[in-house]
Amino acid sequence: MVENGPFGYVSLLPTGHVEYVNNTLLEWSGRTAGEMTGRPLLEFLTVPGRIYYETHLAPLLRMQGSFSEVALDLLKGNGEPLHTIANAKERRDTQGTPTAVRIAFVKATDRRRYEQELLRSREMARAASEATEEKLQREHQMAELREQFIAVLGHDLRNPLAALSAGARILDRTAQSEKERKIITMMQTTITRMAALIDDVLDLARGRLGGGIAVEHKAGKPLEAVLIHVVDELRLASPGREILIDLHVDRPVDCDSSRIGQMLSNLLGNALTHGSASKPVIVRAETRDGTFELSVSNAGEPIPPEAMDKLFEPFFRGKARASRQGLGLGLYIASQIARAHSGELVATSNPEETRFTFTMPVEANGILLGRTKHKTPPEPT
Repeated sequence: MVENGPFGYVSLLPTGHVEYVNNTLLEWSGRTAGEMTGRPLLEFLTVPGRIYYETHLAPLLRMQGSFSEVALDLLKGNGEPLHTIANAKERRDTQGTPTAVRIAFVKATDRRRYEQELLRSREMARAASEATEEKLQREHQMAELREQFIAVLGHDLRNPLAALSAGARILDRTAQSEKERKIITMMQTTITRMAALIDDVLDLARGRLGGGIAVEHKAGKPLEAVLIHVVDELRLASPGREILIDLHVDRPVDCDSSRIGQMLSNLLGNALTHGSASKPVIVRAETRDGTFELSVSNAGEPIPPEAMDKLFEPFFRGKARASRQGLGLGLYIASQIARAHSGELVATSNPEETRFTFTMPVEANGILLGRTKHKTPPEPT
């Protein structure tokens, strides 16, 4: 009944990878069991579905063990969305440790079509009511809307999250049982992840809707200390991984050191995720000939040529490990930071190493326009 029932069914491992998928869902999605088994469920969700699952549904499963009647869109094999209503339950052992997640999907195509028709009708009525307004006024309203959207991300989302964080810290001081402490720790982890997601989406909004990522040039602030601090943070977060650092920054760099640190964190996190775990990741930085250069290199499988064209696109994600499932904004944000510094971010990849290299003028006015590009070097002889 499960294999060919009137509903889609997926069983997930605790890591979020697909363990089993029934024939019904395979027929709906136009995929094979070989395509889906062993891969993260997030790869088969639309971009809004990924964000909603990571920020709402996954924490809900951890907190209460289930969710029901949630609209969740999957991606068919041809790239089209598959509209469904999902119900899920987390299975746990006697110690309360998650062992599996079972999700049942029901098609919601007719319901979604009806909702979309209502939305289209409302939008047509709104467009008709605004048709008499002057073009200049409409453009002014759109500019205000973009600014308001960025303000909402920066204020109306961060402030409540700060209140939640403060509340979790207060609760942590008065926790009595191990179960309470476990729940509070889970809350704090989720809050930290939400804060990082908000920062990434805020940078995405600045890059796409606003005037680009803002930078504050601080030529007098030592850059080496910032880079070392970022490397130390990633070493703590990735025990067992070797990170080598080679710095020769012998003059001040007119840059936003915090943003350069953010770029390094994104590039280094990417190298740790996709690079060989048995070989070191190498961070190099130097100033020479009026230029600052920062690079992160790792061994491992080369980036496929078809992926090279999409590296710096938002929401592009390679085959990330389960411990580092994100939104796919890290390299996009790094490229925007490079552009904001009138610099260049280049990706090269061959069987020996994959390297991301950022270059910028030591003085802020050295280059008028930055750019982001990629290239593949010749195979080593």
